[in-house]
Amino acid sequence: MSDLQYTDNNHSGIYYFVKGWHLLSLPGIRRFVILPMLINVLLMSGAFWWLLHQLDNWIPRLMADIPHWLQWLSYLIWPLAVISVLLVFSYLFSTITNFIAAPFNGLLAEQLEARLTGKPLPDSGIISIAKDIPRIMKREVQKLAYYLPRAVVLLLLYFIPGIGQTLAPVIWFMFSAWMLAIQYCDYPFDNHKVSFPVMRRALRQHKMTNLQFGALISLFTLIPVLNLVIMPVAVCGATALWVDRYRHLSKALKPRR
Repeated sequence: MSDLQYTDNNHSGIYYFVKGWHLLSLPGIRRFVILPMLINVLLMSGAFWWLLHQLDNWIPRLMADIPHWLQWLSYLIWPLAVISVLLVFSYLFSTITNFIAAPFNGLLAEQLEARLTGKPLPDSGIISIAKDIPRIMKREVQKLAYYLPRAVVLLLLYFIPGIGQTLAPVIWFMFSAWMLAIQYCDYPFDNHKVSFPVMRRALRQHKMTNLQFGALISLFTLIPVLNLVIMPVAVCGATALWVDRYRHLSKALKPRR
């Protein structure tokens, strides 16, 4: 039998995404949202301004690789090509933003969990987070090491004629959804010092819920203006998911040695 025990909770990933928006405005929580949101605004707005100026060059090159027998699908493949480029780079930009904002996102998750459960974490607060920065950065590197090899394989699919313009965008979207679920759910897991492999194993037990949650984050990352506030929303939703679904893990919550 698995050592991962869960509460009886059937809420979908959509529920936790919507709940993240509601939790964002809780009194006492808003002040922990401001700094991560400012970081996201500065980096994401600059990144998307640069990306939009590059699309005119990249999309024609991508479309040029379509084999002749698929030309009749160009009206469908062209928007897929645009969406796939946006998905790839929105996730890359989000990764950079989350790397920089990780300590603040961890603090937001910590404070929100205390508010939802009425049980503050031991030694919680800014000073504790400052002491944990090396560990937090190491955790971000772990996530990057998990992501990069898989991303490289998927990016190579884009160079295969036909597959690169049809199947690759769909596969990349699913992969991005999974990675974003890992990215944001990791903050409350890491606050409890649950190891990265145990966290991934726990998320796989409810993979559909996490894919739904990550897919909505991915979609909203593509929407101008809304993508500037999506990071704290995702942290809030992931923390609520942790509180409802994962904090009752039996053996997995033992501190790492």
